[in-house]
Amino acid sequence: MEGVIFVLLNHALELHTTRSWDFIGFSESYVRHSYYNAGNVIIGMFDSGIRPESDSFSDEGLEPPPKKWKGKCQTTKNFTCNNKIIGARYYSSLKTDIKCPRDTTGHGTQTASIATGREVLGASYYGLAKGVARGGAPSARIAVYKVCWSFVCYAADILAAFEDAIADGVDIISISFGGSMHGNYFLNPTALGSLHALKEGIVTIGAAGNYGPERGILSNSAPWMVTVAASSIDRKYVSPDPKATILFTEVVEDIQAPYDAGFSSRGPNLVSPNILKPDLTAPGVNILAAWPSTVPVSEKVHSKKRVKYNKLSGTSASCPHVTGVAAYVKATDPNWSPAAIKSALMTTAYVMDPEKHKNEKEFAYGSGLITL
Repeated sequence: MEGVIFVLLNHALELHTTRSWDFIGFSESYVRHSYYNAGNVIIGMFDSGIRPESDSFSDEGLEPPPKKWKGKCQTTKNFTCNNKIIGARYYSSLKTDIKCPRDTTGHGTQTASIATGREVLGASYYGLAKGVARGGAPSARIAVYKVCWSFVCYAADILAAFEDAIADGVDIISISFGGSMHGNYFLNPTALGSLHALKEGIVTIGAAGNYGPERGILSNSAPWMVTVAASSIDRKYVSPDPKATILFTEVVEDIQAPYDAGFSSRGPNLVSPNILKPDLTAPGVNILAAWPSTVPVSEKVHSKKRVKYNKLSGTSASCPHVTGVAAYVKATDPNWSPAAIKSALMTTAYVMDPEKHKNEKEFAYGSGLITL
């Protein structure tokens, strides 16, 4: 067929399901500093869509989108964009899907709010972790690319989204999904799409996956991508009105954070064994993030529990942390290449304690914990 270079199978990939930013050094005073204003940085979120009504995506005080933005908003009866969510597209390989950028699973809303959510006072999960919810780059703009439906993301949709995101003018692409794909990078949709993005100066950040603690099962492991593992933070959930008493029967060792999460995928990179993966680790355990109030908290059928903020654990949560930091690096020097941004993130990482990870070490956390 004329114009076709090659054809690959339409594989299905899977989604990798406040205090964390302070933990890695991004205090509220830091993100408010005008020198680090990321208002001209556009983050392309490849996920399950977004809930635009959330306070985390308010456009109050934001100017119109940057002139470099060439994308569009696929508005529907119940979905519109604003000066925060400046663009939205949806893709579907299945005829049964509802055609709308709106998030119906909660995953895309959570990842977007972690990366670039606005400051929201008094956010909590049923009173737990109460405080100011915010993303890493609150002033950055969001371009939504809904490629995942009911936790499944098809290769054809992913490649189409990469093509659109490149043409739209995004600066960073964030991918919190993956799966057991072909060992050849050029038959892998995220690897192939991110390579084309790289050529246009766009850095792609991807979740390593939740296949730990086994070794060598990594998602988004292409050398030109930033592959992110998940680790713990120093948060404790304390109830002001406890209803139960815990009786201690033995003493166990409490390992001080940061520590790699047991579910986080480990290296080595089986496709390119000489290249260390993952590249970095970031907070990914019990992260408070925005949640669609129309989506039940419980997976039980007919559950009526609703919240505005929910907890998320997984490399899906750690990936947007690195995305938020990358937005500030890009804002500091818009001319930096993807390689320069990746180098800055890795060489400034907090070096993890190898004694806590005797069996895995760098295969669990790469160059270390993302930080300032």
